[in-house]
Amino acid sequence: MSEMSRFKCLSPIDGDVVFDGALADQSTVDAAVLMSMDAQVGWAEMALDQRVSILHKAIEHLHAHRQEIGLEITRQMGRPIRFSPNELDGLKQRGDAMLSFATTALEPHHFDDPDATKWIERQPLGLIAVLAPWNYPFLTSVNAIIPALAAGNSVILKHSCQTPLAATRYAEAFQAAGLPEGVFQHLFMDHETTAALVASNHVDYVAFTGSTNGGRAISAATAGRFIDIGLELGGKDPAYVRHDADIQLTAEAIADGAFFNSGQSCCGIERAYVEKTIFDQFCKALVERANALTLGDPRDPDTTLGPMVNAKAADFVRSQIKASVNSGATAHLALDENAGSAFLSPQVLTGVSHEMSIMREETFGPALGVMPVDGDKDALALMNDSDFGLTASIWTKDNDAARSLASKVAAGTVFMNRCDYLDPSLAWTGVKKSGCGWTLSPLGFDRLTRPKSYYFQSL
Repeated sequence: MSEMSRFKCLSPIDGDVVFDGALADQSTVDAAVLMSMDAQVGWAEMALDQRVSILHKAIEHLHAHRQEIGLEITRQMGRPIRFSPNELDGLKQRGDAMLSFATTALEPHHFDDPDATKWIERQPLGLIAVLAPWNYPFLTSVNAIIPALAAGNSVILKHSCQTPLAATRYAEAFQAAGLPEGVFQHLFMDHETTAALVASNHVDYVAFTGSTNGGRAISAATAGRFIDIGLELGGKDPAYVRHDADIQLTAEAIADGAFFNSGQSCCGIERAYVEKTIFDQFCKALVERANALTLGDPRDPDTTLGPMVNAKAADFVRSQIKASVNSGATAHLALDENAGSAFLSPQVLTGVSHEMSIMREETFGPALGVMPVDGDKDALALMNDSDFGLTASIWTKDNDAARSLASKVAAGTVFMNRCDYLDPSLAWTGVKKSGCGWTLSPLGFDRLTRPKSYYFQSL
C-alpha cells in the first residue's frame, strides 16, 4: 500500500495519531458495492420485526460501550469527556424512536373499493450511501443508518477521516447483533473516490451531512442519475429574545447553544437578536456564562470547552472575530491571539451588523454576535436575512406571539425557549443553503423507500 493511499487521524488535543488507516481504492469500493447489493436482497426479504430486533441489539451494544466510545470521541475531535458519552444516549434515543416508527411508516396502505383490491407498499430503495461528518459522529449518522436498514436497504458508510473509530464501532455493533454480512459496510475514502461511488449506477440514495460546498459536490456527482439525495448542510441559526423572556435562563440556554462542542454544531446559535429594553441585561448575563466556561484539555472532567477540530478551523473563527472588531464591533471577552492553535476561547460581540461576515457566513466556532432590535417585525426581518435556514429559536413567555412569528421564520425547525436540539419525532430538515430532504420522524422513511402501487381486479 503506497503512502498516498493511507490517512492518519490526528487528535486536536496534542497532535497524537489516533488512527492510521487505508483509503479504499476503486477495486475495494467495487467489491463492497457488489457485496452490499447481494446482501440487500436477503435482508429485505427478512420480516420487519426480525430486522428491528437485530437493529435494537446493535443500538444496545453501542450504548453499553458509551464510556469508552466517549473517550474515543474526545480524542478524535476534542469534545470534553464530561459530555462525549452523552452522544451515545442521543444515539439510543433516536435509534429506538425510528425503530418504533418503522411498523406504521412501512405498513401497506389499503383502499376500500368494491371493484378492486388496491394498496400501496413501501419498498426499500436498495443501496444507501451515508456520508457522515466528525462534529457529532454518531448523532449525525444514526439518523440515516438505522431507518435505512430497518426499511430493508443495505448501507455503505463513508465516515469522516477525523472520526474513523465511529465507523469501526458501528461495524462491531452490527456484527455483535447478528446483522447479515454485507448489509452494513464502511469505507474510508478520499473525495474523488466518494464522488465516483455516489455517481455509480448502483447507489440508490445518498444521505450527506456536511458543508454547503460538499452538498454542491454531491449534487454534481449525482446529476442526471434521477436518484434522491438528502443534504443536511450549513446553518447560521438565529435566536430572538423578546422583552418578556426569562433573561437568566435564556442567556444560559443560548450560551450553551452557541458554545457547546466549541460551537461546532450545524444547528448551534450563531447570531442573536434581543429587544432593546433588555439588551444590556441579557448581554451581561450572556458574557457571564461565557466567562464561566473552562477551556482546556478535554480529557479533564473539569473542562467545559475543548479545542476545535483543528487549528485551521480555529484560525478561521479568529479571522471572523478580528474582522468584526476592525469594523467597529465590541469584543466582550479577551481576544484570543493564539493563532495556529486549535484551542480557542469563546467570544461575544456587540456592535455587529449584517454587513459583517460574523452575522452572515457560517462560523462553526465559539463566537456569537448579538444585535439589539425594536421588536418582532425588526427581529423577523433580520432572522430571515440569511442564506441559511436550518433552525431558529424564539425566547418568550407569550405562546401566541411565538406561534405567529414561527410561522413566518424561514427555517426547517422553530423552537420556543429551546435551541440546538433534535427531537426524533419531528422531521429534521432545512431550507435555502441549509439543504434539502429530511430525516427522523415517521416521514424519515419516505426518503429511504419507494412506493409501489397494486390494483387487482377480479374477473
